[in-house]
Amino acid sequence: MEPFRIFRITAIAEAFSWTGLLVGMFLKYVTETTEAGVWLFGRLHGGLFIAYLIATLWVARAERWSLWRTLFGLAASIPPLTTLIFERWVAKRRPAAEPAAATA
Repeated sequence: MEPFRIFRITAIAEAFSWTGLLVGMFLKYVTETTEAGVWLFGRLHGGLFIAYLIATLWVARAERWSLWRTLFGLAASIPPLTTLIFERWVAKRRPAAEPAAATA
């Protein structure tokens, strides 16, 4: 699988896990109903956070990103849902894929 596809999947998954963790924290600290959301999504988010960092470094090397783009990509993992914004930004600025061979 190509590095950018792995990066895209981990960026989206990391953002969803952030959302789950935020909902879990709301249920734990605001409504005080359950700790299950924090227990589950805290673990998922931790793993996906690490996976996103690795995928970002991998795609940065494979696509020869600048140091600044790489640092912004890594920093995007910290604020909630920012990996989605960064992934969309990078996807729009990628060079176009080579056109498919014309079929006659």
